[in-house]
Amino acid sequence: MSPALTTPPVALSIAGSDCSAGAGLQADLKTFSALGVYGLTVVTCIVAEIPGKVSRIQPAADDIIEGQLKLLLGAFPVTAIKTGMLWSAPIIRLVAKVLSSLPAARRPWLVVDPVMMATSGEALIQDEAVIAYREALFPLADLITPNMDEAAALLGRTVAREEELAAAAQDLVAALGVPVLLKGGHLRGSTALDVLQPREGPPQTFSGPYFHGVSTHGTGCTFSAAIAAGLARGLTLPEAIGAAKTYVSRAIRTLCRWNGVDALNHCALK
Repeated sequence: MSPALTTPPVALSIAGSDCSAGAGLQADLKTFSALGVYGLTVVTCIVAEIPGKVSRIQPAADDIIEGQLKLLLGAFPVTAIKTGMLWSAPIIRLVAKVLSSLPAARRPWLVVDPVMMATSGEALIQDEAVIAYREALFPLADLITPNMDEAAALLGRTVAREEELAAAAQDLVAALGVPVLLKGGHLRGSTALDVLQPREGPPQTFSGPYFHGVSTHGTGCTFSAAIAAGLARGLTLPEAIGAAKTYVSRAIRTLCRWNGVDALNHCALK
């Protein structure tokens, strides 16, 4: 019997490894699979963590990061890339160098999730890395997906209220020159509101229910991975964001829980 061959779309996650599998590369792979995309990974850091606690971060050597990335991009028809935890300025500049070397016609969609801090409060980025993001990686992005704390770090001012989201997103686009999806889930209101500000034109809002009393470890990773999966499948950017919003809401609503440890249900399809 001959196998039934398939050629699913391919997406790549460049991020850290979360041993609890709620965030990072593991969450990205589960998201890609759930949404019908073949997932690849470039490991930037090994992170010892569980929801609510990061105990150790070990960055990978530059040469192995570069080796993974070049090998995968040469072998697979990658149509969308998301970046997550990159940790340091040298890693960010290395990733940007490899991606910018691709011919424009072969360059995949790039979704940059500027991971700076864990939900538990631990820093997931070195201070000088923000400059590298601005100078090297953001100019290559098709979408940047900061949360409110990350937006505040990029703008140099607090972003703390729902009515500030649209103006903050506009200011980020003006400063960075690329579309921004500003995530408002940290508002902890009745709805989780996100604002997409394209390079030109009015903002577009995406809302979903806010679920109280649960740990949302990994939602940012999952959201950006789901957007990348949608883009890999041929959706437009607004369509990919809308589909990703629905997927993340479902993963939170059908949360997994063991002895007080929560994890998103990446496998929930309804």
